[in-house]
Amino acid sequence: MDLSAQDARRLAIAAQGLAARPATADTGELLAMVRRLGVVQLDSVNVLARSHYLVAWSRLGAYDPGTFDRLSHDAPRRVFEYWGHEASLLPVELQPALRWRMARAKHDAWGRMRAIAKKRTLVGKVLQAVAEKGPVRAGEIELAAKPKTERGWWAWSEAKTAIEWLFWSGQVTAASRRQFERLYDLPERVLPAEIVGAPTIDEHAAHAILVERAARALGVATEADLRDYYRLPLASARAAVAELAEAGTLVRATVEGWSKPAYVHREVSVPANVDACTVLSPFDSLIWTRDRTHRMFGMKFRLEVYTPAEKRVHGYYVLPFLLGDTLVARVDLKADRAASTLRVQAAHLEPHRKAKPVADALARELREMANWLNLEAVAVTRRGDLAGALSRATSRVV
Repeated sequence: MDLSAQDARRLAIAAQGLAARPATADTGELLAMVRRLGVVQLDSVNVLARSHYLVAWSRLGAYDPGTFDRLSHDAPRRVFEYWGHEASLLPVELQPALRWRMARAKHDAWGRMRAIAKKRTLVGKVLQAVAEKGPVRAGEIELAAKPKTERGWWAWSEAKTAIEWLFWSGQVTAASRRQFERLYDLPERVLPAEIVGAPTIDEHAAHAILVERAARALGVATEADLRDYYRLPLASARAAVAELAEAGTLVRATVEGWSKPAYVHREVSVPANVDACTVLSPFDSLIWTRDRTHRMFGMKFRLEVYTPAEKRVHGYYVLPFLLGDTLVARVDLKADRAASTLRVQAAHLEPHRKAKPVADALARELREMANWLNLEAVAVTRRGDLAGALSRATSRVV
């Protein structure tokens, strides 16, 4: 299969559910979005809105974020939290296909977690506390560390590390979040009985399932792109890609401008056009792989949240703006809730784009976002080469 650069962009945008927003944004549409993506990354930064809420905004427009909370917090549980790409929300039916990662925790978890796992008495007491008190925050777990003749408690850091180990290894799960802090409980009290009782999918088959999910969600991808989607081991992902290609599930493709071969799921087709007009969370799955973002859209995008202020180029919380089938600008946004204002702290135009049409479309998107966030105003700081045009366009949007 030979694809033009535009074909590749349209495939990716449509596969990610960004081609056009639906007329309604109800529970069914939100669940369909999670299942389509297969994984939605979580992040703690809340300068605008939590990233997973923004991922849904980009695809659905105005919706009730509480709907997302109910999907991931309430029974019957249809979305659960685990390590997918990073910390992620995933369709609950994928849980048996991720048990291999839970089983490999002793090898793959962070060093500090692997070390704490050797303290079996501590880990056992933390697990017992969750069983007795759950749902429970890590900070609520207090365990006697020494015999009664001695003073002392398990340090917070050890208890926290132990419960994170139990989460990674699947012995506890997230029942919900409060102020974005996880509340932990036993899987059998959180997940549907049919999921808990489902057979564990062996590692080889699970990797094939996850690679195929990634292929559907990405639209067109290299082997490295497919592996990165669920952060799979190199050799296992490579074998899964080869097997799926041999079976005809994945179709090999050559993409204009790409130096490496690509793959397209056999059930995915290039849309005639896409009508995208949305800003994207910096943690959106369309732009996870920086190399792929540059390869596909020509944008060199990086997270600047963790960059010292004096070294930032585009701002603190920067969202790319997707218009049609191209990333045309990026904006640094902040929800100033005290002033009821969506603040555009910087606006930058991508090379070879015309400012006025981009600014006009972006102004409408920001006005809709402000409404969704219950903010009364949109204010543009004159920083960046798009800021002037965007300020003028924003003043015309009611």
